[in-house]
Amino acid sequence: MNWRSVFSIAVLLLLSTSGCSYLFYPHAKEFTEKAKGATGVETLINLTNMAEATAKSAKGGKGADQALDDLHNQFHAIDNSICCVEKSVKEQPAYALAVTHNKELKTIFRRLWKFKNDQPQRDQHLDLFVSELQEMRQTLETLR
Repeated sequence: MNWRSVFSIAVLLLLSTSGCSYLFYPHAKEFTEKAKGATGVETLINLTNMAEATAKSAKGGKGADQALDDLHNQFHAIDNSICCVEKSVKEQPAYALAVTHNKELKTIFRRLWKFKNDQPQRDQHLDLFVSELQEMRQTLETLR
């Protein structure tokens, strides 16, 4: 094997790991550590609480301000943590719904980022993001 093949394989492995987002969003790991609970589900519930408070504080802002940057990292912390729950949790039907809520959060956040400079769209997407976080948290509560 030549060095290019080895390098390509190494890059592919790095990008395919679940912690890859931490490479691009290192503050997400800090938020995950702050939210660390006794279980993976507890950590996710703590992260949704944290993200909800941040999203509410981001209302009325404009651009990539500190609140939106924090929310961005908290979203990535949630996205990274959803796969880190215990195997017994992943086998429950409600886990599939939690994964769906996470995918919806991703879609909403992309739109929020697109409209970060435009009011009232930014605040409308923040409200929608909060609503989805609340639904995800309700689902996670059933997994406790």
